[in-house]
Amino acid sequence: MLIDLTAVWIFPAVLVVPVPLIVALVVIIRGQRWFTARRPAHNFVFSTISHSLAAAVAHLAFADLGPQDWTSLTVAGSLREFALVVLTAVIYEAIQIIYVGGAIAAASKSRPNATTILGSKADNVLEAVTTGLGAMTAILLVTMPPTVAIMAVVTVVFNRLAELDQLQSDVRTDPKTGLLNMRGWSESAERALSRTSRGEDSLALLMIDLDHFKWINDTFGHPAGDDVLRSVAEALDQVTRPSDVVGRFGGEEFLVLLPEIDPTAAELAAERVLHTIAALSIDSTDKRGDPTTISGRTTSIGVALFPRHGDSLESLLQAADSAVYEAKEGGRNQVRFADGSVSRRPRED
Repeated sequence: MLIDLTAVWIFPAVLVVPVPLIVALVVIIRGQRWFTARRPAHNFVFSTISHSLAAAVAHLAFADLGPQDWTSLTVAGSLREFALVVLTAVIYEAIQIIYVGGAIAAASKSRPNATTILGSKADNVLEAVTTGLGAMTAILLVTMPPTVAIMAVVTVVFNRLAELDQLQSDVRTDPKTGLLNMRGWSESAERALSRTSRGEDSLALLMIDLDHFKWINDTFGHPAGDDVLRSVAEALDQVTRPSDVVGRFGGEEFLVLLPEIDPTAAELAAERVLHTIAALSIDSTDKRGDPTTISGRTTSIGVALFPRHGDSLESLLQAADSAVYEAKEGGRNQVRFADGSVSRRPRED
């Protein structure tokens, strides 16, 4: 996980104690986290360095800005202090983003996207709320120390809620690719289809099947097959719109639901997916663990349109699945519509 709730205690230290005590607190907290989580030690060494660096720099910046005594602030003074706290929080988060995001980008085998480096919107909202709770803890610690016990209770409850949200996300997410699994995709797709039905708009469903995927596993090994699946998932995330619903159907098949799209645009979207996957150059390993590159992979894509080819998610899936089989039988590496029409335009450089 890129984000946890330790900022509730680390950020108050940024505001009220000197750098040596901040670093000591970070080491204690990260050590306790390692003892309970039992993840690889190097992960916690890295996170300890990132938290310590961000907290120390943020504290020095806050001190240089000249904070006032919080116990005797006027209204105008409180506004100034609030702005200083917000600026300090931005510095604290920005350093972590640069440090951790840079490491993720450097370690990524393919070109990373914003979500891979920065985390999801939900992750960052959680981090912002946690830092805000940390600022509240600092204020209570300075002005009314016994009430910090209340923040401890709030933190425990908030942590449980965050864990519950993470569990719900895990249930809906495919662990191998990070895309929605069939359960999560179906829930999101049903909601999108319901909105489309009420608005009398059009909608398209793409079923994407990687051609000769078994050959990859047999030739290079299953880890290489997993690398291909992850690279295809990242490619789909890059070439689709934020409103599109992308998921893994199972095996080497993926699903993309395209709301508010006409047939021509759906055809272009399917061709874009076809060409993007064909252009992938995937760094992986062979069966002996030696470096290898997998490229030139083709796909067969079936397209079903709402309401032309079905008026329910189940009927659209059946229509798109039939179109995929027709694409396979027609020679693969093509886009086939559920009504039998085929689209395979040459790639434009």
